[in-house]
Amino acid sequence: MGYKLNFSVIWKNLPLLLKGAWLTVEVSTGAILVAILVGIVMGVAKTSRHQFLRFPAAWYVEAFRNTPLLIQIFLIYFGLPQIGLKLSPFMSGFAALVLYTGAYNTEVVRAGLEAIPKGQIEAARSLGFTEIQTIRYVIVPQAFRISLPALSNNFIALLKNSSLVSVIGMVELTFIGNDLTAWTFRAFEVYGAVTVLYLALVFSLSWILAIIERRIRLLI
Repeated sequence: MGYKLNFSVIWKNLPLLLKGAWLTVEVSTGAILVAILVGIVMGVAKTSRHQFLRFPAAWYVEAFRNTPLLIQIFLIYFGLPQIGLKLSPFMSGFAALVLYTGAYNTEVVRAGLEAIPKGQIEAARSLGFTEIQTIRYVIVPQAFRISLPALSNNFIALLKNSSLVSVIGMVELTFIGNDLTAWTFRAFEVYGAVTVLYLALVFSLSWILAIIERRIRLLI
């Protein structure tokens, strides 16, 4: 006999799936916000005139962009306790997502910073702005506007990459999907529902980012 679809398992366990989706939203939203800050700070450091800022920023970018996210998750969750620093599954996954995405954000912000005409920086200096004021009021706002489309792609990738934290026991959407599949043996129905929920999350994030991008273009 052929395989008969049975979606009743989805309706019975929908609250569990939605709870997992909500945790995915929580960890992704928090990681996006912190990764923005990391990208801006490291992007400014990487374009700095000072070597003691440039070198650590460059090392950070190379280390986290050129190693798999899954290995970084394992290193933080399983490796750090060996040197006395134990983090929960949530904080381990959160930290890995921030550091990994922050490295990509750094390169995007760096490109945005380098795209700003030097004449604007010189004009700010001639008006008496300090280096910090020039960065805060002139450089960063424009660089953020220039970088936002590429940053949006990084944020969407972060949302999808959040599924990897299920391997260390964070009870997010993919973890719930794996458990339901093991309990019900209904892989097609369960992973189909998980796919639909991820699509809904990605489309929602894309819509929000498009609105933010339009607003920022009007303001700056």
